[in-house]
Amino acid sequence: MKQFAQLFVQLDQTNKTNDKVALLKDYFATAPDRDKLWTIAFFSHKRPKRPVNSTLLKSWAMELAELPEWLFRESYSFVGDLAETISLLLPPPTKSQDQPLAYWIDYLQDLAKLDESEKKEKILVAWQQMTQPERFVFTKLMTSSFRIGVSQNLAIRALAEQNQLDKTLVAHRLMGNWNPNTVSFKSLVLEENQEDNLSRPYPFFLAHPVNTEEIPDLGPVSDWQVEWKWDGIRSQIIVRENKLYIWSRGEDLLTDKFPELVVFRENLPSGTVIDGEILPFIDGEILSFSIANPDREEKCH
Repeated sequence: MKQFAQLFVQLDQTNKTNDKVALLKDYFATAPDRDKLWTIAFFSHKRPKRPVNSTLLKSWAMELAELPEWLFRESYSFVGDLAETISLLLPPPTKSQDQPLAYWIDYLQDLAKLDESEKKEKILVAWQQMTQPERFVFTKLMTSSFRIGVSQNLAIRALAEQNQLDKTLVAHRLMGNWNPNTVSFKSLVLEENQEDNLSRPYPFFLAHPVNTEEIPDLGPVSDWQVEWKWDGIRSQIIVRENKLYIWSRGEDLLTDKFPELVVFRENLPSGTVIDGEILPFIDGEILSFSIANPDREEKCH
């Protein structure tokens, strides 16, 4: 927990992308495998179910800190984050702990089997042996607002670089509804998967402005084909061996973000790759980007 809490704080203290990648690479190089697995899960918006509601956490924290409710409310209003408020108001720890992140995740998951009084006792015991940053992270895991200040794409980049793997390969391996409780870091990230090559996109074919010197070489204007420059999500839709993969130009695997596009898998022959824009539409009409942003207009190319 100490190592993960330190990472959490350090990531929150910098806005520089390269610094965040360096912090993540160092963490992935030294953390235990189960800790790395749970950290990846957090970046993928997977986390344990809440074992205790916020009202009980506030009540137990006030009791342990011997604070009146009005003072807790004032502190919470000033700090603006429940977990941080609790971590700052609790008295100094009476013990110390050196358990890994995965231990405390298991600890929280085991609370589901306990009654309210037993949950209270377990949480108070945990708080009393943690430093302020550790309490902050531990309490964050029990609230609905747990977020790490790094995008999933940045975490994938750090994980790929640290393990000398292709970024798109790592992104594919982390896709889907895998469970940190039932998979290992090695099997999820490091081991080869027979589907790795199936999902690989082609380099994106990007448009570029035409120089005036090139115009004579393009033939008469009457032979040109002109299309709208739509503002959507530049993507490749890949159908191979009856499986669908959707990649963004930024090398994010978006398959699970567009469940309505499963029709491509059902209607396109295997080996088909479509490179284009994913656009929203209503009643068969494509929505103009100017609807969302009236300061911009669609352009032709």
